[in-house]
Amino acid sequence: MRAARKITVRALIRILAVLVLGLGAAGAFLSPSPFAAAPVLTEPSVRTIPYTNVHPLGANFFLDQEVEFWKKEQTLKMAHDAGLGWIKQMFAWVDIEPQKGVFWDEKYMKSTWEKFDAIVSLAEKYDLRIIARLDKPPAWAVKDPSIKSGPPRNLEDFGNYVYNVVSHYKGRIQFYQIWNEPNLAGEWQGEKVDAVRYVEMLKIAYRRAKEADPNVVILSAPLAQTLDNSGENVSDLSYLDTMYRAGAKDYFDILSANAYGFDRPPHDEPSESVLNFRRVELMHDIMVRSGDAQKPIWLNEFGWNAAPASTSPDRLTWGRVTEQQQAEYTREAIQIARTWEWLGVINLWYFRQVGQYPLDSAEYYFRLVDVDFVPRLAYQVLKDVSASLRVAGPGYHEETDPAVDYKGVDYKSGWQTILLPNASGRTVASSSTPGDSLSFVFRGTGVNLMVWKNRAGGRLIVRIDGAPAPLLPRDSSGQAYIDLLSTSGDYRENDSVARGLAPGRHTVDIRVGDASSQSGGGQSNLIDGFEVFTGDVSPWPFWSFAGMSVVGLLTIGASWFPRRRR
Repeated sequence: MRAARKITVRALIRILAVLVLGLGAAGAFLSPSPFAAAPVLTEPSVRTIPYTNVHPLGANFFLDQEVEFWKKEQTLKMAHDAGLGWIKQMFAWVDIEPQKGVFWDEKYMKSTWEKFDAIVSLAEKYDLRIIARLDKPPAWAVKDPSIKSGPPRNLEDFGNYVYNVVSHYKGRIQFYQIWNEPNLAGEWQGEKVDAVRYVEMLKIAYRRAKEADPNVVILSAPLAQTLDNSGENVSDLSYLDTMYRAGAKDYFDILSANAYGFDRPPHDEPSESVLNFRRVELMHDIMVRSGDAQKPIWLNEFGWNAAPASTSPDRLTWGRVTEQQQAEYTREAIQIARTWEWLGVINLWYFRQVGQYPLDSAEYYFRLVDVDFVPRLAYQVLKDVSASLRVAGPGYHEETDPAVDYKGVDYKSGWQTILLPNASGRTVASSSTPGDSLSFVFRGTGVNLMVWKNRAGGRLIVRIDGAPAPLLPRDSSGQAYIDLLSTSGDYRENDSVARGLAPGRHTVDIRVGDASSQSGGGQSNLIDGFEVFTGDVSPWPFWSFAGMSVVGLLTIGASWFPRRRR
């Protein structure tokens, strides 16, 4: 019995050694080898044109025409669920200032701001940024009270209106579009269509908006896609060229453009004699020729019309495609647009109407969501595309990247996008409120954070995958942090947060520290972007598994030697 027990123990040792050897060999085989060529970190692919590394998806809304509050909220909830980042919403001059200098509704005995304040609050609730369209003059401002959409007698009156709106929503709305389709007689009533006259309006609006809030971003009026140069209307390409020759370049930050596909597929080649999606490339060519290549384009209205085949041809202003084609073309066009380094936001026409378009109107069939809140096929396309944007891949990303999710303590003290000329995309995310946070998911093995330091700098608390960031210093409570205080002026710093992570998805959480966690004297917290790396995997897994293999091999060898008898 004694000899049998010895044999059994030795066999057991051999079995365990074989298991250790196998596990170690498999682990070493699957781990990155330190003998392989040194990994090359993915070089940052910086988008050099401002306002292009942003959430690209938005849509046009008619919330000011919706009476019932619950319908407004349900509309924006569905927009949020679809993953949109922007709402394009009209702030009609006639509704806000019905009498000169008066912001009061005599009919309903309440402030004219009230309706729009509610819309802004709802947008903030559902993490949607607003592009505010400013036009539609009141009767007192135009030559003829019958004019519903035309320039005012005195352009300074419009400038005052712009100033009032921007002042009222300072810190809450940053992007403003000045007028709409002024190359059409229907949008420039009371005067002959005139690009030079529009540029005069744009200059005044730009100046007054920046006086009210230097941090606002001004979009030019989108031009209607048209080949008509009859004099009543003017081709969008001709009109834009005249705008530049009239000095428009210095009076807008983003060129707004329309990009309907009509009855042509997204890949249809651009041509001056054709109306299609890629016509916007010709507008960009004009910008380049005018010395404005470093300015972005945002799409104001975009999409295909899916009117029924029974629709009368004289009603098909935008042509027609099937609803299946509408969805497929939308997906393909977004993919194409995302390859244009000069393009930022893509606003579809439109999200949901409130009943103003009847069933026999072709415009009814642009909708992403029916009046009764039934989503259409293109809605699901947006949802799919948006989901794909929520993970940042290798490369450089602005703080406005769609992967970044901002959370403020409240809208009055939350994160804001601040213009900073020396920043990588000319903007930074700013917060001075302890507890404000942001997070992003990335796919890679390492990450850096770009921040700005200054004499009022605060402190950021940084965690990755729920634990303190491994490459940052720790405070007395064990939290990893980045100090933003500088005694030598303002400068940009690239801080390494993590390296050698396992390949795959990781989550970075950043929180503005409270006053007690500050090393210095301020609460200025400026974030300028982040870099994601891949390939820099730690060699320790390889050596650990290799060590296991060696131990297993030596144990097996030792177990075969006969035990020496005494």
